[in-house]
Amino acid sequence: MATFNFNNHHIYFETYGSGKPLILLNGIMMSTRSWISFIETFSERNQLILFDMLDQGQSSKLEGQTYTQALQVEVLKSLIEHLKLDKVSLAGISYGGEVALQFAVKYPNLLDRVVLLNTTAFTSPQLTDVGRAWNKAALTGDGQAYYYTTIPVIYSPAYYERKLEWMRKREEILTPIFADKNFTSAMIRLTISAESHDVRDKLALINAPTLIVSSDQDFLTPIADQKYLASHIKDAGHVVIQNTGHASMYEQPHVFVTLILGFVNAKSLNFII
Repeated sequence: MATFNFNNHHIYFETYGSGKPLILLNGIMMSTRSWISFIETFSERNQLILFDMLDQGQSSKLEGQTYTQALQVEVLKSLIEHLKLDKVSLAGISYGGEVALQFAVKYPNLLDRVVLLNTTAFTSPQLTDVGRAWNKAALTGDGQAYYYTTIPVIYSPAYYERKLEWMRKREEILTPIFADKNFTSAMIRLTISAESHDVRDKLALINAPTLIVSSDQDFLTPIADQKYLASHIKDAGHVVIQNTGHASMYEQPHVFVTLILGFVNAKSLNFII
């Protein structure tokens, strides 16, 4: 519910509660508003921090510019400095997880713990082409075409069918938003910014305790991507949520919350075997 200045751009953020700082990093189409239902739970024992990255929500839009996710990493660092925090825990989903990964390899001294949900170490050729299909649909100006290109694939088939009435209501709400050139232009820039994401050769630099969370029916960032992360980040934990698609926060909200809060708030355990 405030803003700060980053390179002459305003960055919108919200803070709730007190305790160990926990920053939630938005997926590509998300904003601070996406977390409304989660705020009470996440802020019960933690200082919860939400923010809109550049080209998201209520933060500045970079019309006519191109950039990479490295810029969002610097926004995150500036937010931490603005709030005068020594260390934070990050929980990032999808695009937000990619930003968390890049932050973890560049600024390891600022991290307590990291939770990576539905995240990949690099943007594969397949994922690049998926993003380019999104952008082609966005350029048509047809909100329904963009909806059908982007939304169905982020859910598991069973959830989609079970929640079909809700999906049809979502379509009614999102179609006019997806026809808005200001929104789709920002989405195109965000999607392009992720194309160069690749930290495969830097994963060994991550020294914060890390939990990787996969969904067994994630068609955007398949489980193999998370297995790669788990095998290349030192002592990383790996959990697979069953019968769930890419949008794990919506399909399995209780599991989503439990995994993040349990990992972030657990005391360090040193076993002697």
